Amino acid sequence: MSRLLEICAASLPSALAAQAGGAHRIELCQNLEQGGTTPSYGLIKAVRARLRIPVFVLIRPRAGGFVYSADELAIMRADIEACRALGCAGVVLGALDAAGRVDQAACQALIAAAGPLCVTFHRAFDACPDQPGALEAVIALGCQRVLTSGGQLTAEAGQNQLAALVVQAAGRVRIMPGAGITASNIQTLAAHTGAPEFHASAKRLVPAEASAGLFATPQFETDAALVAELVALL
Repeated sequence: MSRLLEICAASLPSALAAQAGGAHRIELCQNLEQGGTTPSYGLIKAVRARLRIPVFVLIRPRAGGFVYSADELAIMRADIEACRALGCAGVVLGALDAAGRVDQAACQALIAAAGPLCVTFHRAFDACPDQPGALEAVIALGCQRVLTSGGQLTAEAGQNQLAALVVQAAGRVRIMPGAGITASNIQTLAAHTGAPEFHASAKRLVPAEASAGLFATPQFETDAALVAELVALL
């Protein structure tokens, strides 16, 4: 089986490193330490200008849960429209209702805004108490893939559920394991789950700039060598 690697990149340097390392696609976001939020228009534009591989953009207006107000959904639709205008290949989205089910109406409106773009349903899926039911809902929406850890903190911890989701999906949607995927576990996860795509950040800690003073904060950036190692292992 030919397997694909998607790299989660939260900056232009990380996106370039992902491409240099041989990643097949990136998911572009910002604020990765909060689980990722929608990147700025300027970052999307810069990444699109520099990358040859497909760019998917995370559509998530804030950290926290996935029950969105009408105002938040309007912002998300506007962000999706901006991604279309900039020539992105896809968007990564998800919305739930208060009971933890896939919010069909909200997702349908977002997917309609995406038009021809590919759509990944993100890890809001992991907040659904009924994952088999959620998977059928995502398939009914017409999404191309689901990013999930199998409802656990890491894909390794959720690998049995991931394998079950791959079987249930039966090719109707791609199950893409993500969360805590590294060179030490990617081959085992690939063999155990049978998933066709994997999602990782392949990041290293970058020391804070000394000149930042009171505002110094360490950052993580994708490392091209780590990406290349993951691609080779797949």
